[in-house]
Order: sequence, then structure tokens, then C-alpha cells
Amino acid sequence: MTPPDPAPDSAPDSDRTELDRLCAAVPFHDADPVQRAAVLRRLADTELHVALTADPVGDRADLRMFELPGGEVALASDDAAALAGFLGGPVAHLSLPGRVLTRELAQAGRGLLVNPGRPSEMLLDAAALSWLIAALAEAPPAAEVIPRRLSAPSPQAVAVLAEPLATRLSDMAGMVAGAALVGVEWQDGRQGHLIAVMGAAPEAAGDDASRRAVAKALSELVAFLPPLEGGVDITFQPLPLPPGAVRIEATAPPAPPPAKRRDPDAPPRLR
Repeated sequence: MTPPDPAPDSAPDSDRTELDRLCAAVPFHDADPVQRAAVLRRLADTELHVALTADPVGDRADLRMFELPGGEVALASDDAAALAGFLGGPVAHLSLPGRVLTRELAQAGRGLLVNPGRPSEMLLDAAALSWLIAALAEAPPAAEVIPRRLSAPSPQAVAVLAEPLATRLSDMAGMVAGAALVGVEWQDGRQGHLIAVMGAAPEAAGDDASRRAVAKALSELVAFLPPLEGGVDITFQPLPLPPGAVRIEATAPPAPPPAKRRDPDAPPRLR
């Protein structure tokens, strides 16, 4: 089955999803590796609505597959209405996190077409999905060894990590107060960089599961970014920060403006 040609994207910015906003300036497939990694990282955390052949029965759901030159792909969108619009009418679908859907498709050797006809359109083959789930599986343990010396981070580390780290921390507002990015020299002489998590909430500080969740989220972030010499470790230890440390607060993003209510007496808008 071949999917229909997508209609040009004309949605106002207020109606665009987070994936669309990430791709507003440069489409996903034209973006540089750092930007594509940021989009894929967000895709993993996004609820996707994937087209089915029919409504699920019990715990069974059959994906609606489309044959493309590179193989079979499922069709999904981060907007259920957009999915129906693309297919020309109501469609049975299943909603689940991107990381779950991509894992299932990668294991089946299938690809995924996301948000066709929109700024965040992505065509990911099985190899790309396998890379994605491998990156999501990265979860090195938090560093517990006391560093020999801390210093200001390198300009390269700041350029690579600061902005993505700020975005990731905004997702964890309430769990942590923020983090600091510093250069580090370990007791064995290895040099690299360290993300020092600051102000973990009491439950995160005292609960191993919560701490592992924060560490994994930050480890995933690092896995999607260009590698830095010496690597990047994570610690929850309250270390004295050196001059030049880059401190980033975990600030929740502003709430979207309330949707405008339509005047019930206004004439209908025709399309």
C-alpha cells in the first residue's frame, strides 16, 4: 500500500507540535547531526499515534504498513487529527511513546514514517530505528568516585552540551534544581567532563529508582550528541564547583497560551 501524497503544511505556529517547532527552521532530513539528534531524542519522548488496519482487539493491534522503496514502514503522527487528515478520514490508531513504537518496529525490521507533509517529516528505516533504540539503551552508572580536580569546561563541551542540557533539564523541573557542567580530572588521570546534578528532590536523592531515572535521561542526552574526548560522566555528589563552571537551572517551559474560544454566533469557517 502506498501512502497518499502529503498536503503542504500550512498550520499556524500555535498549532504546531514540539517536533514541528524543532524542525521549523530546517527540515529534519536537511539538518546537521546535532539537530537531527535533538529531534530524535524528542521523538522518543513524544506520544505517537500510529495507524492500524482495524481497531485493537484485546492486546493485539495490527499496524497499517506501507510499501516504500526502502521497505515497509508504519505511519505515525504526534497529532491524531493530522494522522486522520493525511489518510483522508477517520483511522484506527494506537497511541504509545515513541521509544516503544520505534523499538517494536526495529525488532521487526520495519521502518517508520512520521508526520508526513509537515516540518518534522521523518522517514526512518529499520537501521535508523536500531541506532535510536541503541542510543536510548545507553545508561552508564553515575560517577561515585571523588574527582582529583575540577575545572571550567572546554569551549567545545559548552557548544555541544549546554543548550541540549538546558532543554533536558527543563523536562525534569521539580525533580532536580539544575546541573553544572565542568571539566574533570579523575584519580586515574583520565580527563573529561562531568554533569553535576544539583538540588535533587528528596525522593530523587534518597530513592535509587528516581536517581537512576534522572541519570538515564542525562545519559541518553549524551548518547545522542557528538562524543567529547574523555567522555561525559554524571554525579549527584555535592561537589564544590570551580570558577567557570556552567550552571544551568531546571526551569519548566512556559505553559502554552490558552486556545482562543470561538464565538458560537460567528459564521462557520469553510475549507
